Formats: sequence, C-alpha cells, structure tokens
Amino acid sequence: MTSRILLLAGAVVAISSVALAQAPQPRPPAAAPAPAPADTEAHRADIVSRLATTLEENFVFPEVGRRYAQALRTKAAAGGYANLADAFAETVTADLQAIHPDRHLRLGPTGARPNAGPGPRRVMRMPDASESIRESGWIADGVAYIDLTLFPGDPAVVERIRAFMETHKEARAIIFDIRGHRGGGLAEMDVIFSYLFARETLLVGMDTRLAAERAGGNPLGELSTLRRADAPDGIVRRMHYALPGGAATPLREARVFLLTSRRSGSAAEHFALSLKRTHRATLIGETTAGAGHYGRMVDFGGYAAFIPVGRTFDPDNDWDWEGVGVPPDVAIPADQALDEALRRAGVDPSQRRSLSVAP
Repeated sequence: MTSRILLLAGAVVAISSVALAQAPQPRPPAAAPAPAPADTEAHRADIVSRLATTLEENFVFPEVGRRYAQALRTKAAAGGYANLADAFAETVTADLQAIHPDRHLRLGPTGARPNAGPGPRRVMRMPDASESIRESGWIADGVAYIDLTLFPGDPAVVERIRAFMETHKEARAIIFDIRGHRGGGLAEMDVIFSYLFARETLLVGMDTRLAAERAGGNPLGELSTLRRADAPDGIVRRMHYALPGGAATPLREARVFLLTSRRSGSAAEHFALSLKRTHRATLIGETTAGAGHYGRMVDFGGYAAFIPVGRTFDPDNDWDWEGVGVPPDVAIPADQALDEALRRAGVDPSQRRSLSVAP
C-alpha cells in the first residue's frame, strides 16, 4: 500500500464539489505506474481488509476509526461486499458515512482500474493546478478582485498569487471569490495573509492524530507559519499564524470581502474561518460546504481512499466546521454575493469591469 500526504481537501472525484490538492512537497522523478491488480472479488476483499486497518490506525478520531473498522470487517465476513462489481466503492463509502459522516472520507476507483464498464465513472484524481485562478484584476477603481478555485501548493500558482497581491497592493478594497473553491493547502493562503495582516496573528489550530503522523509523516509540511503547541495525548497540535511580509502597504488597512457558497470546501473553509475569526474580512454569501478534516490519499491498487487524519478548529472555543460549514457575516444567495461586496465597497455593480485570468 502506498500513500500520499494531502492537505485540507476533499475526496478527489471527477464530479465532486470538493476536490483534493497536494501539500507542497518535493516531487520525485516520474516513474511508470505499476499495473493495477485485476478487479476481482479476492482483490476487493483485500481492499476492505486493508481499508479497515488504515482507518483504525489513522482516522482523526480513534474511536470512530475503530467503529469503521469493525463494521467493515463484520460485513465483509458475512459476504456483504461480494458480487458488487461497479457498486463496490459506492457501497463501502455509504457504509462508512452511515456509521459516522465525514465530508472527505470516501473510496473510489482510480484511473488505473481495469475491466471497467462503459460510461462515466467517479474516478479519484488530482485536480489541475492551471484551474486555480479563474479571473483577477481591478474590478473597479481601487477595488481588486480574484476568483480562486484551488490552493494546489504549486510554486507557479503561489507566485501568481504573490504577483496579484503585489500588483494590487494599493487597493482600498479587495474581494476574494471562493464560491467555487475546491480545497488545497496553506502556501497560497500564507502569501495572501502576509499582505493583509499588519502584525503576527493567530488564525486557527490544527490537530493531527499522532499515530497517523508517525506512520505517514507530517501532513502539513514544515512551514514557518505553523507552530507546535501543547496537545492532548495522541494528538500533534500546530497553530497557524499570519506572518506579515515585506514593507507595509495599503492592503494592511484595506477592506476585505470574501465571497462564499455551499460549494466552498475544505481549504477554502480554513481560509474563511481564518479571516472571519480575526475580523479581517466580511464574509458574504452562503454557509460553506462543511468539509473540515484534512488527510492523505491512500492507493490500494485500482482503488484509492481519502483518509482524514486531522481537523482544523477555532482556537478560541475548539469549534470546527465539519458537517456544518462556516457561516457568512452577510447571508445572501451566492449569485448575489459579488454585487453586495461591490456595493459595500462603494461601487455600483453595473459599473464593474470585465476581467481576465492574468494576475
């Protein structure tokens, strides 16, 4: 079994509303993928067994991981996963969600799965980093705007974000549109926060299960914005900070608006809670998706599962948004959020400018 450490993201499927992004990691040389095992009853039985062990040893809440494992083993022993064929992954996922719902946890086929039937399939895949920024620029005099769909941790995307912030550092107001944001990591956020905050500021806390970190490494990466803190037994706790960078610019005093929707998931919600609890932005739109656990993708050969190993929380009260989402400050339909932000920035929405994807 191989695993890839992944941060703040949902299960990656071709048609999912919350997608998975990889934390910044050194990239090894590309290697030819190993052929997937034949998709047989024996292979699927082996996957259930290994998935049960993986959840038991790594899931963010140990008692829930044990319940998942026991349920999978009991049903498998009774022949409950026999003769499922293309319904196998969906059945396993539904069983897990019935025990304890988690917006990230799911099993799905990979693109390497053999003898798949015709028609579309929910395939576990990494999103394309080139999709990270849809539009950006001056949407009105003194008002900057950027539509973000992913925080992939890709160095080129990080630099595009930095270029956007630098180009618009004189803005009197800035609008971050995360209504279609699918998740990702911390690198892009850290660049944005370095422009928006005038002083070092605690954002959120992040708890990782110790056993999962010992087995698979630190899923968060070694970042200067993360600091270890005291934690309960069995937990590794890190606090995420905004660290100002470079010379002070008007952005540190600019009005900040964050547009949200029910599709804003995972890392987008980390971004939203960070700005909300520090009162650095006004959130406009809808309550977010409610996908609050980060983790790693585990490849079982022909099938893969996203295994949540940690949670992000408000350090003031230990609250996290799993299953409930981050509520906006101004609750309106998502398709009206941009116009509302423009009005609050003193701009007639009918006068907004057309934008391009270039920072």
